[in-house]
Amino acid sequence: MKSGILAALVASANGAVIWDGRFNDLSSSADLNDWSWGNQVGPYQYYIHGSGTVDKYINLSPDFKNPDDAVSAQGAKFTLDSTAFWNGQNMRRTELIPQTTAAINQGKVFYHFSVKREDTNAPSVNREHQINFFESHFTELKYGWISGESGTENPNLQWMVSQQSHWKTEWVAGVWHNVAYEIDFSANTVGFWHSEGNAPLEQVVAPVSASTSSNGADWHLGVLELPRDGYADANEDFYFSGVYIEDGEITTEVGGPVA
Repeated sequence: MKSGILAALVASANGAVIWDGRFNDLSSSADLNDWSWGNQVGPYQYYIHGSGTVDKYINLSPDFKNPDDAVSAQGAKFTLDSTAFWNGQNMRRTELIPQTTAAINQGKVFYHFSVKREDTNAPSVNREHQINFFESHFTELKYGWISGESGTENPNLQWMVSQQSHWKTEWVAGVWHNVAYEIDFSANTVGFWHSEGNAPLEQVVAPVSASTSSNGADWHLGVLELPRDGYADANEDFYFSGVYIEDGEITTEVGGPVA
């Protein structure tokens, strides 16, 4: 078989990137300030954050990406600090939302990202963190003690469907978790793909039924932390890499295809 035909067949077996949030088009997080409701430019909507400058909440660097991601030029560090309260709420929040007209809420799509934490500014095990969630919370990651459960702490990173845990692992510092939400908006199902480090993604939870509701502008990349009496605020950092959405067949390689 000729190499050109083989290459075409390989390409046809992979997904197509329909929204690219891998931070390659941003020179620094200050570029996020270019977006506004009256000037909807760039890959992200930036409005869910505290009262400080953007560098208090989001910073970009090659040091912040999964080193096994050869497609992303840089990753992002999201920070919750003493000012990270949005719109008068009592929840600390730092989040981005895809800025796109692509059909990211239709058919079968895969929402990809990698996430890690470090021991420095580690997220609290005593509070609930909602990570990379939809507005209706039909699927998301959670970390820390979940409101209403017994005990005082929880060291697990968990994948949730409609507030029910379907997968969990202890969130160890320095370990990159590569994730894809397999969402079928037509069939109302969601599945979970996962790997660590440089390993290719594997489907670890087959699709389950969910109310897959989205208007295409309500997936929150970042973290919302619920307050809890008796546990003081402390600075917390979350690292994200390889953020994109594709349709077609899933790309299992870390970082995804070149857009």
